[in-house]
Amino acid sequence: AKGFGCAIVVDADGKLIGVVTDGDLRRKLGAGWGGRLARDVMTRDPRRIAPDALTAEALEMVNRLRVTALIVADADDKPVGLVHVHDLLALGVA
Repeated sequence: AKGFGCAIVVDADGKLIGVVTDGDLRRKLGAGWGGRLARDVMTRDPRRIAPDALTAEALEMVNRLRVTALIVADADDKPVGLVHVHDLLALGVA
């Protein structure tokens, strides 16, 4: 996701399998992980939310899980978007 500090990783069928965050890169690259594949540094089974979830639910998840973003995935686990805490702040939800 451009500008959000993360990249969503999908398999050959387009299903969500992980996310590489700026934090993942800082931790792994500092440990000599340069030149590795996304699957080597990604966080597997990332936090996700359904497209029809309420913004209040997204805010609750962000607070409870202590994350800055949630991947929006459809019923087939294919990513359709990303909700960042800044989106929630801009809407006045937070």
